[in-house]
Amino acid sequence: LLSRLSPFALSCRPLSRPLSPQAAMTKLGQWLCGLALLGSAWAALALAPPGLQPPAPLRQALLPLPVYLLVAFGCYSLATVGYRLATFNDCEEAAAELQEHIRAARTDLRRRGLRL
Repeated sequence: LLSRLSPFALSCRPLSRPLSPQAAMTKLGQWLCGLALLGSAWAALALAPPGLQPPAPLRQALLPLPVYLLVAFGCYSLATVGYRLATFNDCEEAAAELQEHIRAARTDLRRRGLRL
């Protein structure tokens, strides 16, 4: 069997083992790392020491930037929720199946003596 395999096929194995679920970074961790990176860059530029201050127009644009980004994120979130709500599909087949399961459960409970 090994003689039929090419040398390339033997070298295509991953070099390291996959991370365990506990070691993998979650989405929340990724977002927090990104926010920390952006926040530290903003703080370094906007709250610079007096000798390293950026020009006044740039400083005036940098100071309210987190508020603008927060408002933009809120608008994006509302638009996304509104779009998903407007394009939500109804599943008549699943609803009919669920109603049939409810009817079957009620008849079974009545047969066992439970009144609904």
